[in-house]
Amino acid sequence: MGCPAHTGTDAVPLNGPRFHTDPLGLYREIRREHGPVVPVELGGFPAWLVIGYRELHQVTSDPALFPRDVGLWNQWENIPPDWPLLPMVGQRQPSIYYTVGAEHRRHCEMAVPALEGVDLFELRGITEQLADELIDGFCGRGSAELVCEYAVQLPVLALARIIGFPFEDGPEMARVLNALADGGADAQQAYARFGELIKRLVETKRAQPGTDVTSRMLAHPEPFTEQEYMLDLMAVTAAGHLPTADWLGNSIRLMLTDDRFAASLGGGRHSVAQAMNEVLWEDTPTQILSGRWAARDTQLGGRAIRTGDMLLLGLAGANADPAVRQHGPRASDGPHTGNSAHFAFSYGEYRCPFPAQEIAEVIARTGIEVLLDRLPDLDLAVPARTLARRPSAFLRGMSALPVRFTPVPTTGGHR
Repeated sequence: MGCPAHTGTDAVPLNGPRFHTDPLGLYREIRREHGPVVPVELGGFPAWLVIGYRELHQVTSDPALFPRDVGLWNQWENIPPDWPLLPMVGQRQPSIYYTVGAEHRRHCEMAVPALEGVDLFELRGITEQLADELIDGFCGRGSAELVCEYAVQLPVLALARIIGFPFEDGPEMARVLNALADGGADAQQAYARFGELIKRLVETKRAQPGTDVTSRMLAHPEPFTEQEYMLDLMAVTAAGHLPTADWLGNSIRLMLTDDRFAASLGGGRHSVAQAMNEVLWEDTPTQILSGRWAARDTQLGGRAIRTGDMLLLGLAGANADPAVRQHGPRASDGPHTGNSAHFAFSYGEYRCPFPAQEIAEVIARTGIEVLLDRLPDLDLAVPARTLARRPSAFLRGMSALPVRFTPVPTTGGHR
């Protein structure tokens, strides 16, 4: 096929309703038509979408051939400065997410220990308290919209506590991160505001350090620039909030629409864990991840990849690869029960750090368990087929999740 710029009408546009309504069916079709490496169009520009499990493992395992060096992209001369997807694709800059080799490891040695310092037991208690406060805001009504009133709010409020930014900044942080991820006309403005909030956080914690992630990063013995601290904190916050919110929302949706998880509505904690694991396989919050760039001409999945071509990591597509799904697609069918060989957290040098995975799981699982404990007869208020997804090719979360339940009293500040 040659360079994706020459694939013409073969390129699959990464937009349209099927990415949100039937992604697994869409991945089956494009895998059948194009194989494990698919020529795609991202916001008007060519790229390759890697949806083969083996091929994605190859790309993420070889940072020399497929580095996370956005500066290599052979399309930069064509990219307008106001391109809405620019915040999601990124630009070459000194952050944990956009550096390579020894420089990347230097950033990891500062950020990862700061995340390891989070007390997970304390985090669970904080998340329980925050979940109760959010539920108190709607539990007496008998109805709620769980995305905007709960799933989007809880992770950013919990992260505010452990990262150290002011509690009152939480709602605005959630708003700008969602606008950034959806890639609309306001994405660039949202990114700028996100930077302003993080800059203020760094200034505050440098003047008044505490026992939070930001303070531990600033106390790292090796000096970093203010820009480096800001960019790393932006990466940690964005990666911690959006996928966690969608993991929480997608898991609740699964338990409300799938009879196999009905027991969880009565307090079955095992079903909560099982549903959360299935979501990572079937409905992973990060559907597509940007990206890798070819350091030289090479072959991948039968395709001729040219120097500077962008490769998008099709995490959801790889999870659905028949090569690893021979015994049935459902986690509860047997092969994926407790199986964590999915790509939900990516893989290789740039995968989500393990302490960050633990933080996300504590927040999401606690949020689900508190919700089901408080509102055990929770039910969808609309037909499941009418539920809509966020308008993003990258993230697969719910736009809304309207529910009804028997009204219950507030906690009165305690459970």
